[in-house]
Formats: sequence, structure tokens, C-alpha cells
Amino acid sequence: MIELFNHIFPHLDLDWIFATYGTSIYVILFLVIFVETGLVAMPFLPGDSLLFMAGLFARSGQLNISYVFILLFIAAVLGDNCNYWIGRTIGLKVFHIKLKGKPIVKQEYLDKTHVFFEKYGTKAIIMARFVPFVRTFAPFAAGIAEMNYKKYLSFDLLGGALWIGSLTTAGYLLGEVEFIRKHIDLVCLGVVGMSVLPIILAYFKGKKG
Repeated sequence: MIELFNHIFPHLDLDWIFATYGTSIYVILFLVIFVETGLVAMPFLPGDSLLFMAGLFARSGQLNISYVFILLFIAAVLGDNCNYWIGRTIGLKVFHIKLKGKPIVKQEYLDKTHVFFEKYGTKAIIMARFVPFVRTFAPFAAGIAEMNYKKYLSFDLLGGALWIGSLTTAGYLLGEVEFIRKHIDLVCLGVVGMSVLPIILAYFKGKKG
């Protein structure tokens, strides 16, 4: 772990990371996307930036774009379906589960998701894929509401394909830009920084409130 940290900071040594972890990178990507979409208590993981970077890595030849799309699409769909059935079987009881005296799931996130559903209807299943936090709670809310599973699944499959396909393709195409290709390590750090910034701002906003 210390060695990995030393190869990430102060610079991102991608060659070392891929040479050391090899195909395990696919497993890590799969697990992150599955956890973000499948566990209602983990909405803060940077799924969007991870998909974009996976596309960049594929363009540089360090990952296979076909494997990336197929594996992450499966992860996203499995995660959403896991979350749907958690909502359908456990429902609002999950909000009573506490860790060190604090609820592991915040009611405000579910409230925002309900508003999102009210505004966009069933299309919210697709659109929620592109909204951090909401994409984690949308399948959970659909499960609580006992949305028809066949109807939910059809929207979920389409949304998953659009989400995975658009962001990985964006990263893959932008990987052709010479500046990005030559400074891929800095670009990756910048993307991660931008994805983490809203979480930090939300934290301090909550503390201030």
C-alpha cells in the first residue's frame, strides 16, 4: 500500500500501476461501479470520472475498450438491480441502521431522488445515471415504490448502456488530443480532483449548516 501511494503522489505513475496490477485493474473498476450503483450507503464514489479515465486508458492502450464497456455495463446493471431489490425488500428500514450513532444513509438524498422522479417520471431511471448521488438512490427509490420490475429493468438497461458508453467513449476520443495524450497523468488527477470537489464542498456546507 505504501509503495502504491508513492507511485501516485507526487506524480501519477500509470506505467508502474498497470505493470504491477495488470488485469486486476478491470476487477477494481468493476467493483467501484458496482458498489456505487449497488449500495445505497456508498453514493459518493466517483463513477463518472472513473468511466472517463477508463476511456483514456483504453485509448493509450493500457485497457481494452471492449472489455471496459462490457464489464462496467454489467457492473452498473447488477449494482442497480441489487439496489432495487434492497429497496423493495428492506425499504425504509435501512434509514434506521446506524454506524457510531449516525445513520449510514441520509434521508435528504432519498428526498432529492423523489423530487427527481416527480419531475421526470420513469425517464428518471435513465437520466439519474448521469446525476451523482441520485443515480445511487434512484433504483433504491424505485424498489421502495415497487415499480414494475420488467419496466424498471428495460429503462435501467438503456440508461446503463448510455452512461457507460457515453463517458468511456468521451475519454477514448479525447485521448486522441495530443496535449491529453502527453499529460494523461495530470489530466487524470484533474478529473479526480473535480469529482471530489463537490463532495468536499457539500461536506463543509453541511458543517456550516
